Amino acid sequence: MRMENDYENCAWVSFDELERFIADCLANAGVPREDAEIVGRVLIESDKRGIDSHGIGRLKHIYIDRIDAGILNPVTKIEVLKDEGATAVLDGNNGMGHVVGVRAMQMALSKAAGYGIGMVAAKNSSHYGIAGYYATMATKAGMIGITGTNARPSIAPTFGVENMLGTNPLTFGIPTDEDFPFVLDCATSITQRGKIETYCRNGKPVPEGWVIDKNGMSMTDPEAHEGVRPTHLGITLGSDLHI
Repeated sequence: MRMENDYENCAWVSFDELERFIADCLANAGVPREDAEIVGRVLIESDKRGIDSHGIGRLKHIYIDRIDAGILNPVTKIEVLKDEGATAVLDGNNGMGHVVGVRAMQMALSKAAGYGIGMVAAKNSSHYGIAGYYATMATKAGMIGITGTNARPSIAPTFGVENMLGTNPLTFGIPTDEDFPFVLDCATSITQRGKIETYCRNGKPVPEGWVIDKNGMSMTDPEAHEGVRPTHLGITLGSDLHI
């Protein structure tokens, strides 16, 4: 993984090759090939946009490790719980969030084409990568796309030190008369947890204010951030670290 403005000792690999690698790894972990390719496209789209925090760097500890631990179902069995007019509710049955996200947005776009608006909610999904990917699905269809998700508590509120807020990203995509759409992909945190993981992997100091200890003091030493790395379950931070 590269850091911003740091290209020393980088090994350059084509996006296409990396996308195939991701799909191969997931297929070997039991993900159906078609689903594995969806995940590969979403992760590589993140790297293409320069969002290292949600790209191939998360392949192992967020997806492969969770599959191995039995937390994430490699075969995504999407159940349609409700489907009425412009709305629908899906159950992802703890499958691959990217697959659920793509299916949900496809349904929403289909409904919007007929009703002028489409809204699809999903439960029992999982981490689905960059939210901007799904909003961009809408802009490519000439529509406005909105997507968001809840998340586990991982952020200390202002002047607090306990994890109480989720990142809860909310994303908007709007077609424009330019060669690219307007996309706002944001969350409640100062930065992405994945970006902190990237600093740690590279042994780089974490910027002031990104991580605080139980006393509210900023922590920048990468070796002090072991707790920021996902646990085997991939769902908790160390008890004394907050982002």
